[in-house]
Amino acid sequence: MNHIRTPVRGRSCQQHRGKGPGLPRFFRVMGCLLVLLALVTQAQAARTIRDAAGRRVTIADQVERVICSGPGCLRLLTYLQAQDCIVAVDSIEQGPAPIDARPYAMANPQFATYPLFGQFRGRDNPELIAALQPQPQVIFKTFAGQDADRLQAKTGIPVITLEYGNLTYGRPHLEQALRLMAAVLGRQERAEKVIAFFTAMEEDLRRRTSNIPVTERPSCYVGGLGQRGPQGFQSTEPSFAPFVFTGTDNIAAPTPGDRPLSHAMVAKELIVRRDPQVIFVDLSTMALAAGSNALDELRNDAAYQALSAVRWSRIYGLFPYNSYTQNFETIFANAYYVGKVLYPQHFADIEPLARAEEISLFLNGARAFARLQAQYGGLPFNRLELR
Repeated sequence: MNHIRTPVRGRSCQQHRGKGPGLPRFFRVMGCLLVLLALVTQAQAARTIRDAAGRRVTIADQVERVICSGPGCLRLLTYLQAQDCIVAVDSIEQGPAPIDARPYAMANPQFATYPLFGQFRGRDNPELIAALQPQPQVIFKTFAGQDADRLQAKTGIPVITLEYGNLTYGRPHLEQALRLMAAVLGRQERAEKVIAFFTAMEEDLRRRTSNIPVTERPSCYVGGLGQRGPQGFQSTEPSFAPFVFTGTDNIAAPTPGDRPLSHAMVAKELIVRRDPQVIFVDLSTMALAAGSNALDELRNDAAYQALSAVRWSRIYGLFPYNSYTQNFETIFANAYYVGKVLYPQHFADIEPLARAEEISLFLNGARAFARLQAQYGGLPFNRLELR
């Protein structure tokens, strides 16, 4: 990133106006002229940054009004405690979504009251954006592809692309996205706190499980992972962060040298052959019709009935985490639950739901997981019964 000017850190997006004491007319006029001069100077002040796509984008020196386009974009803004900077939202914030398991939105119900600027998944409406009052000074955009230049040309508003990333192989992109967004808004200190928070949790999970012998690490599988809507049991994540951070034997993990993947459909034969000792189910699958969701597949498919995890009743529910792309607070919350289930003596001090709420409180400003657990019938963070 190449900054011409750096804005004041931590500047509030909220504007406060008030009336001062009475002044003689001359001084009032002079005061107004000075204020106008300052405003003109501020309006002319600009800086240039380089976004995730390598585009050089000129923006105002102080940015206080934005919109967030694309999956996960408003989530990152919320992590930076800058959600009050938005002037409009996309349609997912006004619901309903195919899988609505977004703690950042549950913690900030006011998002549903904002004007609309377009459809979810980055399908922006330039006419709606042009009609917004007040106008955004910047449009942040994830998963932009070739849309950024077109949107900027149509609206006349600077568009800054972000590479969303993830908590494993895409971690550098995630940290870059937080820092880039923070640099635009003057929230650098908060961005570093969020990054440090993620790092500290990963290190804690790894430390707790680092000395567990390989022979005491059960083989595991996570099924029913949501991907652009609910999916069945064969839907999984080969690079599932809770398994990576706890050193867990993931039967769907990529072999050394393979390209890391955030989603895959695993052949039933592979699951049966590798026979996981413990199964975790992403409960977004429960949005599917009866007979199609992961739990019903485990109940009714004879091949799955032979799995060790099914015979031993070692099947556990996880919070859906891939809702409008990955919810990082949910991934870490799930990771602590996975550790508690697999290695209880190493997580004796952890109460998973309480830990989840602590994570949401830090990242989103409010608790969300107890409500989310109730939304899914109490199944997350519990053993799942098939009979």
